[in-house]
Amino acid sequence: MSSKTDEGIEGLIERIRSSDETVSGAAWQSAGPYGAAAVKPLAALMAEGDFELARKAKRALYLVVRRVGHPAAVRERKAVERELILLLRPGPAPVRREVVWMLSEIGSARAVGPMAALLAEPELREDARCALTRHPARSAVTALKAAFATASGDFRHALAESLRQRGAAVGEGALSPAGGQEPGKT
Repeated sequence: MSSKTDEGIEGLIERIRSSDETVSGAAWQSAGPYGAAAVKPLAALMAEGDFELARKAKRALYLVVRRVGHPAAVRERKAVERELILLLRPGPAPVRREVVWMLSEIGSARAVGPMAALLAEPELREDARCALTRHPARSAVTALKAAFATASGDFRHALAESLRQRGAAVGEGALSPAGGQEPGKT
């Protein structure tokens, strides 16, 4: 599978920006073959204030992710994963939220640490928790356990549920509220 050229990506972005739905629709629907080189430009469009444009860019980026998700696309998947991981660094929360979900589909164990870093961000932690719950790497369970050890309140309960879904044992007293009593007991 070969990526299209940078000039082609500029053209893709220009066509996605088109006010003509026939042009923009065909453009975002053709984004898959552009590969890793399209990740950053599409993420930039996702961050723009125009809701429809951001939605088209998000759909286009998901097509890139899904195209590299098949077993034979190892090299392309690694390249897209690298670009997605870079997008988890501080930036617009809506973009990072989508990226963490994309990484739950194609990310390797290398993606777990950057994904887990979002567990510390209140605006993104639920998405990060859910994405890590479905991530197949064992290190995802380790990251969830580490977050559980320091979490409190409802988020601690949510992390316990994720750990249970992954088959990890969560101690009986682990869910006690800070006051020490089990819920429903006086």
